[in-house]
Amino acid sequence: MNAYSSRLVEAAVNELSRLPGIGKKTALRLALHILKKDVSFAESLGSAIIRMRQEVQFCRVCHNIADSEVCEICSNEKRNGQTICVVEDIRDVMAIENTGQYNGVYHILGGIISPMDGIGPNDLTIESLIQRVNAGNISEVIMALSTTIEGDTTNFYIYKKLRDLNVQVTTIARGIAIGDELEYADEVTLGRSILNRMPYEQTLSK
Repeated sequence: MNAYSSRLVEAAVNELSRLPGIGKKTALRLALHILKKDVSFAESLGSAIIRMRQEVQFCRVCHNIADSEVCEICSNEKRNGQTICVVEDIRDVMAIENTGQYNGVYHILGGIISPMDGIGPNDLTIESLIQRVNAGNISEVIMALSTTIEGDTTNFYIYKKLRDLNVQVTTIARGIAIGDELEYADEVTLGRSILNRMPYEQTLSK
């Protein structure tokens, strides 16, 4: 016996439950909420999702999400374009931006080196980072990856690629606990970790 009295509602619940972190109960609650709203709400929601999927681009400079070829951060002349903060993904950019403590630009790797998951250096945007530094006018590269074995491995790999170039390589202070991801760090701790960053070489002697 079908638990739903409407196959249309069932279909909506099935689609919503495919989203990460959304189980069938939550999906049903969302579907019923949408059903109670005016049709215009569902139309606006659907239109926003479709436009996002069709029109959002990835910045050709830093690989952040953007509405055009270059994201708002890279195109903002008030930002310090000489300092690049290297992060794992888009959520880390949002976390750092929320601190209000950083005014440079970013480079999103799209992940971290993880042989267990089949992710190697060539699967990330490391080469385009090297090209940005090689192009000149970059004074500092801040490594702001998660403090995990995979994050440390990625840090070291990038450091080896950059150490012979004329650029300072730093890392955020270890205010972020070992194993933590930037996305889940509180804004004060993350902000202090960025402000109190240290030369990467110092971490190699520990």
